Amino acid sequence: MTAAEAVVEEIANNALTATDETVLAVAVVVVVETVLVVAVVVVVETVLVVAVEVVETASEAAAVAVEAAVKEDPNAKETKTAVTAVMAVVVSFVKVAVVVVVVSFVKVAVVVVVVSFVKVAAVAVAVAVVVVVVSFVKVAVVVVVVSFVMAAAVAVVVSFVKVAVIATVTLVVDGGETSKVHIKIRPHPQFKEIYQAMLEGGVQRLATRNLTPGLTVYGERLIHVKNVEYRIWDAFRSKLAGGIIKGIQNVPIEAGSQILYLGAASGTTPSHISDIIGENGHAYCVEFASRSLRDLVNNVAAHRPNISPFLEDARKPEKYAIFIPRKIDTIYCDVAQPEQAKLLADNADALLKPNGWVMLACKSQSIDVTMTPEKVYKQEASILRNRGFNVKEIVDLEPYDKAHAMIIAQRPSST
Repeated sequence: MTAAEAVVEEIANNALTATDETVLAVAVVVVVETVLVVAVVVVVETVLVVAVEVVETASEAAAVAVEAAVKEDPNAKETKTAVTAVMAVVVSFVKVAVVVVVVSFVKVAVVVVVVSFVKVAAVAVAVAVVVVVVSFVKVAVVVVVVSFVMAAAVAVVVSFVKVAVIATVTLVVDGGETSKVHIKIRPHPQFKEIYQAMLEGGVQRLATRNLTPGLTVYGERLIHVKNVEYRIWDAFRSKLAGGIIKGIQNVPIEAGSQILYLGAASGTTPSHISDIIGENGHAYCVEFASRSLRDLVNNVAAHRPNISPFLEDARKPEKYAIFIPRKIDTIYCDVAQPEQAKLLADNADALLKPNGWVMLACKSQSIDVTMTPEKVYKQEASILRNRGFNVKEIVDLEPYDKAHAMIIAQRPSST
């Protein structure tokens, strides 16, 4: 039985019980009234019957007296006839009166009984209606009370859950807006100072330990785990992150590394490299566009002492080589130039140390739109080989970057 059916059954039972009790009480009253009315009718009828018998007796006595008078006086015969007629009229009148009175009392009794039954029915209906209304009101009150109790219980449970989640981890979104989710952080199985973050819904993202806690560069998420702040690394905004997710096997960037970054733009990927190399490393960032360099300076380099920006043309390494005090461990190149591999090799000749690495984020459309991207990648890799590099891998960056590939190579010390 459902809750609704139980409520309806309870209302019906209440109505029937109340109706039965009321009908019983009213029925007792009706019986008493009827008995009294019948008793009155019987008494009146008895009195009237006695009166009729008295009148008839008196009439007979009068008739005898008249008969005697006639015997004594023969002339009284007409008087006898008149008296007899009068007595007959009186007796008839009395009988008619008795009948009328009895019928009237019977009518009254019938009316009283009918009215009483009508009262009983009306009272029963009224009581049933009242009981149903009262029952519905009671049910409504119970529903409201139960609803409030359930809402309060849910609020308490939600509060406890929130407290538990807050105690687990704090998630900071878009540089200041905070929300709480259960996340996990673990080191990348291959590359030091790069992490894998398991976010809400089981979503996995790359992350780096934030060198400047509380500050973001491009609106990335900040997450706090065990009092350490990490920055979520967006693979759709960084070719290096896309290459890591696509499975590159060599990332020659680690704590303490000296990095030359060609085509630093506004600093998205350089900021994550800054996190990786830490305070003991340094990133020398070359950018030709003054507006992008301004963003790099104001939003990144101003807060990160391990970044040095240069407003220079990456095709002319001699312009900035004099400001770089030591040989470079790795050159990362992300420029929109027709001769990307040559440009990278020229910088390597001037600044790369022996056994150093290069990473070329090759943009095929900037080199030759008439060739397929795969042919362009092979062409650029061939140029690096001709310049003394051992090409380790070529990894396509789709879907993170269309018509792009990451070419990773190392120059042996004998070169």
